[in-house]
Amino acid sequence: MANREAEHGEPGAHDTNPAPSEAQVALPVPGQVAGYPPVPSEVLKKGGRLLSALLAINIGLVGSVLVSSSSLEKVIVKDTEVLAFLVVLMLLSILWMIFQLYFSCRKNAVLYKDSHAGPVWLRGGLVFFGICSLVLDMFKMGYYISYIECESPIKLIHPMVQSAFIILQTYFLWVSCRHCVQIHTNISRYGLMLVLITNLSIWMAAVTDESVHQARDLEDDQKDLQSIAPFTSDHRDSGDTHVDTHGPSCQCSNHLCHIFQTGYYYLYPFNIEYSLFASAMAYIMWKNVGREMDDHVPRQQRLGPCFCLRSIFVGLLLGAGILLSGVVVLVTYKVQVNTPDKKYQAHVMFYIFNIVALCLMSVGSLTSSIIYRFDKRDMDGHKNPTRTLDVALLLGAALGHYCISYYSIVAMLATSPGELLNALNLVYSLLMIVQLTLQNTFIIEGLHREPFQDSPPEPEKGLVFTNEAVAPSLPNGSSPESPGPGPDLTLDQTPEAADLPWNLKRRLVQEISLFLLLCNIILWLMPAFGARPQLKNNLELRFYGMTVWTIITNICLPFGIFYRMHAAASLLEVFRMS
Repeated sequence: MANREAEHGEPGAHDTNPAPSEAQVALPVPGQVAGYPPVPSEVLKKGGRLLSALLAINIGLVGSVLVSSSSLEKVIVKDTEVLAFLVVLMLLSILWMIFQLYFSCRKNAVLYKDSHAGPVWLRGGLVFFGICSLVLDMFKMGYYISYIECESPIKLIHPMVQSAFIILQTYFLWVSCRHCVQIHTNISRYGLMLVLITNLSIWMAAVTDESVHQARDLEDDQKDLQSIAPFTSDHRDSGDTHVDTHGPSCQCSNHLCHIFQTGYYYLYPFNIEYSLFASAMAYIMWKNVGREMDDHVPRQQRLGPCFCLRSIFVGLLLGAGILLSGVVVLVTYKVQVNTPDKKYQAHVMFYIFNIVALCLMSVGSLTSSIIYRFDKRDMDGHKNPTRTLDVALLLGAALGHYCISYYSIVAMLATSPGELLNALNLVYSLLMIVQLTLQNTFIIEGLHREPFQDSPPEPEKGLVFTNEAVAPSLPNGSSPESPGPGPDLTLDQTPEAADLPWNLKRRLVQEISLFLLLCNIILWLMPAFGARPQLKNNLELRFYGMTVWTIITNICLPFGIFYRMHAAASLLEVFRMS
């Protein structure tokens, strides 16, 4: 098989000399060794993927070691060194994206496109989280400018470079997310892996920074407890933990330092989600490099941006009710958990709300799975890297919730399951496992189904048998071979009457998908913005100890938070396919 790279500018690829010289014959072509048959392009593609993946793994391990080491007090790795490492990665990624955008404009660079990659909702979410990340960077710049005399310059350079990186990357992914690049394939693979690992390194740094805030806040609570009852401690705002690190000699130059610092702390969840969205899109582009595929999709299977909400009522209304109730519970919890007298009531309220929401979500997911048992749609077995990644992320990220739930179940059963708060925590953990299992089953089945058609199948025409002897006398010259159906010869069958069960199943799936989508959004908002009873109720903390439980929550909670956002995105895809 001829190598595509030889078709674009390689010497000797288009030689018009009918009698080539001996030197020209001896020149090897790309992918071929003298005296041996040419290497298949599939082997070269797998080799390029392997080497680029190994490069990304090694850079990621370096970033993981630096980020984790900077969070440890006894290890002399400063946060400025981590920021410098991230700045270098972002600058290299910026240079490669400029290079790739230049070659993407060439007609022979992109011959194929993946119609499943980069849907409108995913690119819209990337833009939304990117804008929030830019606001975070502005807050960081304002905060470090306030301490410019006693802070390292890299702390001010980092948000500036990250802003440029976010702007260029958002544009690059919006334009190129569906491209199946056919030239400079190895450079494209290395560059996409660099972009992917840069986003993952930014994600690790943000998650670690947020975990350090939570750990310091937890340490302050434990110091104040001093073996007293678990709900009599005074809470300190985690946003104040960074202010004291400058020392008494370093003073803020204005009165906005606390606002800047609190602002970028609460914007961390958006930056975290942006990095994960960008990583997923870069991975799909990496899988599509060198891929030859047909972008033709039948019109009735194209999924446009229209959501057609005119017939959706119950799921939207119930989901909006859960969402608004969750926002009220979140605000009330954040206020009451800081008050010693109301801390217990805040946790009871939190668990009751989540138990009700998880029960409704479990019933909805189970109902949808039952509907799929009677669904006659075919399964989509075509190769789809986007769907494969979605399923892998769903199952992988759900492990965070599974781990915390099982740890909580063991702790509650081993201590005092009869107490109200322990019993609520136990029921909450059990329902979390059930809900995750049922929801993943529904989403995975929905993603593998063929989309509903925009119109039901056309009714079959009635079969008409005629006598050959009198066939010439029939109107319009009808014959047995071409019966010429008229109004009186067609079965009296309308789409509304014949396909009522089909429409009912479609609407039920839409209602449940929309309801689950809104529920997952509020279950993402609550832990992302500080409602984490696992770190405040002291139930598991007293059982496992502070060190062990802090490690468990710092590892599992970020994956659990990401699961909710990714589940919402997948449910939106299921809704649009319905």
